[in-house]
Amino acid sequence: MNTVSTALTIALLFAARAAATDAESPEYWYRTGRDAVAAAKRLAPIDGRAKYVILFVGDGMGVSTVTAARILEGQRRGQPGEENLLSFEKLPYTALIKTYNTNQQTSDSAGTMTAMVAGAKTKAGVLGANQNVVRGDHTTMGGHTLTTILELAERAGLSTGVVTTTSVTHATPAACYAHSPERDWEDDSELPDTARSAGFPDIARQLIEFSEGDGLDVVLGGGRQHFLPAARTDPEYSQKRGRRTDHRDLTDEWLAKTRAAYVWNLKEFEAVEADRTDHLLGLFEPGHLQFEADRDADPAGEPSLAAMTAKAIDLLARNSRGYFLMVEGGRIDHGHHWANAYRALGDTIEFARAVDAALAKTDRRDTLIVVTADHSHVFTLGGYATRGNPVLGKVVANDERGDPRKSPEADGLGLPYTSLTYGNGPGYTGASDDQPEGPKHAHHRGTGYKGVTAGRPDLSTVNTEDERYLFESAVPLAGETHGGEDVPLYADGPMAHLFHGVLEQHVVFHVMAEALGLPR
Repeated sequence: MNTVSTALTIALLFAARAAATDAESPEYWYRTGRDAVAAAKRLAPIDGRAKYVILFVGDGMGVSTVTAARILEGQRRGQPGEENLLSFEKLPYTALIKTYNTNQQTSDSAGTMTAMVAGAKTKAGVLGANQNVVRGDHTTMGGHTLTTILELAERAGLSTGVVTTTSVTHATPAACYAHSPERDWEDDSELPDTARSAGFPDIARQLIEFSEGDGLDVVLGGGRQHFLPAARTDPEYSQKRGRRTDHRDLTDEWLAKTRAAYVWNLKEFEAVEADRTDHLLGLFEPGHLQFEADRDADPAGEPSLAAMTAKAIDLLARNSRGYFLMVEGGRIDHGHHWANAYRALGDTIEFARAVDAALAKTDRRDTLIVVTADHSHVFTLGGYATRGNPVLGKVVANDERGDPRKSPEADGLGLPYTSLTYGNGPGYTGASDDQPEGPKHAHHRGTGYKGVTAGRPDLSTVNTEDERYLFESAVPLAGETHGGEDVPLYADGPMAHLFHGVLEQHVVFHVMAEALGLPR
């Protein structure tokens, strides 16, 4: 950030602070405090059964991510930001969720999501199976699979749906329908020879062959490559092909369902009519969907997470018996793994819009909405920045009078620093990210990683609010890691009051099953 832009930032900080101060008088704080107590006293639990349950999972969305996204959303509206609330933060019931796996202190998404949708904690890397399986060994699966809430819902005649911004075969969505000792077996090309020769089904195949009830009703996300044969050219990118070696086109097999539709671009998605479609499969990328910040540049167009959520609800709500829907903001996690807070927080804001879309289409009297995360990240917000300081920017502190200083704060080396940092990751040098496709798992990418250099970079002329900027990390790693602390949960609707205090992660399943009246 140059001297001119720094001066402009300082001027804007003064203006934002002045506007906030005018509205936030001492009387304002007392009045809003009394109002909050009065509202809490009026809150009454809804004890009846839920007809509908929607589980929102912000992958990697820890408390610091929620706070930073809240501020960024407010600042994009021209506010200081700290006073803002994301849509789901307004839900009345909250809890803290413990995220460890049975074999890891800091968890992965496969084991944590299995706990939330199948009711028991398990090992990292394992989908829909208990802790007695050996990761990567299909022969140990016998007698150790877990029944998911989607399977229970289908048995009870409810409709089911999975919506995500990742590949639909990625760990979080896959835990909803698949049973596998290895999260990476997304298509048959990734199976070890022993599993392939034994006929063990890969994750994409398990999605299509999901046999409970009438199968999954709505599946929206990415991952076309796992459903198309290796000889098939991708419809959007001529240089890419499918990955399946068994020559099966699983999208064609989906179309064998009753009143089924398969779509792969925005135009086809928008043309889907809920009252004419019983089964909808949408695969909008060969791999993961674009980050929200990049979605408008997609060649064939992609629906937003909010649009996919709304479409899924429209289709599923046609079932008079009810439905269970899982919606994942999956690329929050990937942005953090790259140390790219711009994209991680942008996807968190879109995730909040998806929750808002669901709230607009449902009634709290018959719909339980649960918003949580599978795990956190080593992502922090600090530095004594003044009120309204750009959350993606460098720290501007207050002077002895409590007013913003005229230049960014300096560290012990005399260098400016940002409010947002990572405990570890590829941003050790404050590098830029050109966002190439990279390997499948974001935490293996190392985009922008340049290794250890002497001391911190000088950020004086660096625009840390640029979408390509990788925020600094204390420990240099090719990819930033998950965090091991508890994650927040927000809920409303029937049985939402059962979420309180500090809970083990598998309790999420049991509250949702209780709300729907499912046997277990």
